[in-house]
Amino acid sequence: MKKIVLLSDTHSALDERFLPHLKDANEIWHAGDIGNIGILENLEKITKVRAVYGNIDNHIIRSATKAFINFKCEEVNVLITHIGGYPGKYTKGIKEKIQKVRPKLFICGHSHILKVIFDKKFNLLHMNPGAAGNYGVHKVKTILKFKIDKENITDLKVIELKK
Repeated sequence: MKKIVLLSDTHSALDERFLPHLKDANEIWHAGDIGNIGILENLEKITKVRAVYGNIDNHIIRSATKAFINFKCEEVNVLITHIGGYPGKYTKGIKEKIQKVRPKLFICGHSHILKVIFDKKFNLLHMNPGAAGNYGVHKVKTILKFKIDKENITDLKVIELKK
């Protein structure tokens, strides 16, 4: 069993109030718009980090991350990118990527809108953790915590902080 913390859109700022929620994670996943390589370096001091770059990320972050990552966590096939849309409105090229990779869990960021939706068409769970940083129109900073136990995704929690 793995305890996962999922965040996105830090835009160079990670609120210290999130830190207690990161400490018990086995892995931290970042869905892009990191903003500063120091964010990744600080997260890596806590635990293993998997991250993709976003549209605001510079060449330093892009050289340390990828646009897409696909991996297995326990028995769950995971696909993460920054700009992905959501079920019924995936961005260009995402449907084809999903059909090729066949993830059970598809994660993206970018919108700053927290969404967790089951996509019946592709039989996957879509997650967007919203935005953890200060920049953007969102009123609340959010991250997601959940567990992956073999092929099961359980104990999903939304952590919200006022901006």
